Amino acid sequence: MTGLIRGITEADWPQVAALEAGAYTDTSLTEGESGLRSRAPAGTSFVLDLDGRIAGYVLALPYPRLHCPDLSRPEQVAHHATNLHLHDLVVSAPLRRRGLGTRLVGHLTDAARARGFATMSLVALAGREPFWQANGYRPHHEARVPAGYGSGAVYMSARVAALRKASR
Repeated sequence: MTGLIRGITEADWPQVAALEAGAYTDTSLTEGESGLRSRAPAGTSFVLDLDGRIAGYVLALPYPRLHCPDLSRPEQVAHHATNLHLHDLVVSAPLRRRGLGTRLVGHLTDAARARGFATMSLVALAGREPFWQANGYRPHHEARVPAGYGSGAVYMSARVAALRKASR
């Protein structure tokens, strides 16, 4: 099962929002379709399409380094930054642990490299910091993470040049 990674289209949004709602059930992390759309500019946000069904997505947006979006409100301003912030990564529950999330992140990293971003950042939710460290990201405990991300969330970043290229 490989699927096609492609840019998000207008028709994809209901499936993306449903995946997000399912992934964050019983948490404060659900943003809904409008919040997700505000953090998904063309060229840096992608879906994994398995025969017309969205199996996962990754949303990323240019954002100032050492800052991250506030989940309580949609983005209002287009940021012009040399940092690309990986805002959300979701793979459908039955398809997890098959390398699909890694493929999505690799595709995003290649897009960041091609678009000239110097760094990539993300907020590692509680317990996920070791995973991201193993993938080249380093914590910045001095960066303020809004409360909506939950306790234990950590801002992390990496130089794009230091991240490995995606294997296809």
